[in-house]
Amino acid sequence: MNSEELQEFVCDTLEGIKAKDIEVLDIRKMTTMADFIVVASGTSGRHVSSVADRLVEAAKAEGVQPLGVEGKEGSEWVLIDLNDIIVHVMQPATRDFYKLEDLWSMRPTTIAENPNA
Repeated sequence: MNSEELQEFVCDTLEGIKAKDIEVLDIRKMTTMADFIVVASGTSGRHVSSVADRLVEAAKAEGVQPLGVEGKEGSEWVLIDLNDIIVHVMQPATRDFYKLEDLWSMRPTTIAENPNA
């Protein structure tokens, strides 16, 4: 499964398990760590944990072994590393505080663009 197919699979799976406000960030031109970041919300800690668990199960069923899962103990923010796709499932208040979508929308500057550098 290539990264575009994996991204579609992740989004379809998240929609099917009732994740909220799913956003896809294409980061291929910004970094080599992954191709996409998917950010989604859960309605509570229990929901965030459940969404993360079910996404991991679905990925494994499709032959995609997660490289890691972080944050399950607190369930405010769970990160699932699917190699080409990094998935963040967050409670709304945590998502609003960290604003990952805004962070990844920043464009790098070069010395020529930044005269103060």
